[in-house]
Amino acid sequence: MQIIISPAKKMRIDNDDLAPAGEPRFLKDTEILLSALKQMQYDELKNLWQCNDEIAALNYKRLQSMRLQDNLTPAVLAYDGIQYQYMAPRVFENAQLDYVAEHLNILSGFYGILKAMDGVVPYRLEMQAKLQAGGYKNLYDFWGNRLYLELTQKDKSILNLASKEYSKAVEKYLTPEVEYVTCVFGMLQEGKIKVKATEAKMARGEMVRWCAEHNVLQIETVKNFDHLGYRYQEDKSTAEKFVFLKG
Repeated sequence: MQIIISPAKKMRIDNDDLAPAGEPRFLKDTEILLSALKQMQYDELKNLWQCNDEIAALNYKRLQSMRLQDNLTPAVLAYDGIQYQYMAPRVFENAQLDYVAEHLNILSGFYGILKAMDGVVPYRLEMQAKLQAGGYKNLYDFWGNRLYLELTQKDKSILNLASKEYSKAVEKYLTPEVEYVTCVFGMLQEGKIKVKATEAKMARGEMVRWCAEHNVLQIETVKNFDHLGYRYQEDKSTAEKFVFLKG
């Protein structure tokens, strides 16, 4: 079983806890994107990033001195969003680190696809950003089916804990022999399932942690997830979508 998750916009450098165990699979493609970004002016980048001046200035400064082989942080430790805070990889035991190293995949607009222990640098580039590079009009076209092929070359079972922005980079290439299940975390309001973005991120991170703690190897097993008040709902789920409701 392979797990896919989204990256986080906020990143950090952490050279103290763990050393990277490899380099990103598509690093040469990342170099193409980096070159395209470095050719852009500050205002163009701010518009691409869709952020305020403080964040734009930080990332513009990072971009000017960015070297993809230096001062690297393992990917699972580099991202600092809500999902990663609830995953809490910094307090993983060795067995849990081994689990995410083998089973966790972070989809990225900049790196394509990352294993948990791949070495990365802080960057800002969402998958939906309209960056033209390598002769392609956007990042979905730039990466094409390569992320899907990389993900499924050894394993035909995928647990999707990524946002729609990132999972769509994989889903459009799905073939029948691949088991692909999306987890939905929400609550029932007036008979409808309501998903709150922040709480969903919390649950996704918690589920990665739970999978690592229980060495989950089959998607069916995640039906037993019961953290943060969520319970699997058989009557609202399908073979392709597992629904977990709170309250």
